[in-house]
Amino acid sequence: MKPTVNIIGSGFSSLAAACYLAKDGFEVTIFEKNKTIGGRARQLKKEGFTFDIGPTWYWMPDVFERFFLDFDKAPADYYTLEKLNPAYSVYFGKDDFITIEDTLDKIIKAFEKEEPGSSVKLKKFIDEAKSNYDIAIKDLVYNPGVSPLELITPATIKKINQFFSTIKKDVRKEFKNERLVMILEFPVLFLGAKPSDTPSFYSFMNYADFGLGTFHPKKGMYQVILAMGKLAKELGVMIKTEANIEKIIVENGEAKGLISNGESHLSDIVLSGADYHHTETLLDEPFRQYSETYWSKKTFAPSSLLFYVGFNKKLKQVNHHTLFFDVDFEAHAEAIYDNPKWPKNPLFYASFPSKTDSSTAPEGKEAGIFLIPLAPGIEDTPKIRKAYFEKIITRFENLTSQTVKQDILFKESFCINDFIEDYNSYKGNAYGMANTLMQTAFLRPKLKSKTVKNLYFTGQLTVPGPGVPPSLISGKLAANLVSKYNNVLV
Repeated sequence: MKPTVNIIGSGFSSLAAACYLAKDGFEVTIFEKNKTIGGRARQLKKEGFTFDIGPTWYWMPDVFERFFLDFDKAPADYYTLEKLNPAYSVYFGKDDFITIEDTLDKIIKAFEKEEPGSSVKLKKFIDEAKSNYDIAIKDLVYNPGVSPLELITPATIKKINQFFSTIKKDVRKEFKNERLVMILEFPVLFLGAKPSDTPSFYSFMNYADFGLGTFHPKKGMYQVILAMGKLAKELGVMIKTEANIEKIIVENGEAKGLISNGESHLSDIVLSGADYHHTETLLDEPFRQYSETYWSKKTFAPSSLLFYVGFNKKLKQVNHHTLFFDVDFEAHAEAIYDNPKWPKNPLFYASFPSKTDSSTAPEGKEAGIFLIPLAPGIEDTPKIRKAYFEKIITRFENLTSQTVKQDILFKESFCINDFIEDYNSYKGNAYGMANTLMQTAFLRPKLKSKTVKNLYFTGQLTVPGPGVPPSLISGKLAANLVSKYNNVLV
């Protein structure tokens, strides 16, 4: 008889874990509180427009390939991937932007044009970033975070100094042009921390950006979720939606199943891909590993105010991904991390998937997604949302020299209260726990419970950290531990 696993949540990490566990011989059931699978990666469809509610960036394609290859599959078996050119553009002022294209050679030329002599420095910087990428993504991140010894290899010993310097120091030591500095510091925002708090070793994100490039799955990032859901079902996984979890059943210190919508669902193992903090509230207090004080002292990645906007015309002077860095980066970062409050003048990001993908908007119209990074846990009201949309859309019109307000067919918003309501997200964070030095690898919350036997965790609050590719890896790591501790060969 197959050992049984109940999984809480159906985000990237849960789906990945489900696939690996089913392959390893477990009988797997996923419980998802919302109507559709995907966790934070859902879709909004309205009036012929389609928006990815959650992740919109497809980076590190090798991680996706490695996942599917583990099942003798390829991404192309499930969805069509297109490399974006340009990858994105960055605005610094009115009609003033730098375009990041699809190859390193083109990017090097753009840097040289902006700052003579910077091309040599950039090539050296990216060579080091690639070296870090090869060590981190191909090796280190596939460790389960159970021991500091996982970080000690012949390769990492040579780079030990990079764990005690920061991205900000390294970048600003080589590059003086503030615009280029901001572009090089931007990728670590995916890790959820300021460049000044992110170890130099994480420059591998710059290689992911410039070396590997930015991709788009046709019909949106949700196609990856649908692909993983299809693979899971092919492997025999059962998926239950609208199945809110009320409690984890523990008997004699051992996880015995879940209570969902008032019904008990027994299993040999419980694995949660839901918010780690929330999952522990499903346990009686003696079985929780981490106190409220523990969580309150951790550095969390930002939350976000998002707008999904249908425009009644095609927009000019924007690319599929467009960043607006025309205001003080440091002031906005301080409002997120140091003195949590609504930023006076926020940086923002916009995605226009219909620039690449005609399926996301009716002909002659544009789908727009706008994102403002925010401190988690701050006040969220309709009045504030409305005021901040007016702020950024006015700036957007000015920076791109076009009028768009009168062409808005509709807009929907998603912010802190929604992250809490829909995902049980701690303080409404969007990306999990930041990857700072003291929150890296074995210093993050554990994949395996120390207090309840046969209870495991996966996702962006545990190892290896925030982001879609790390979530895929987290699912594999958690599944490996389950198999290891339940006498199943990995």
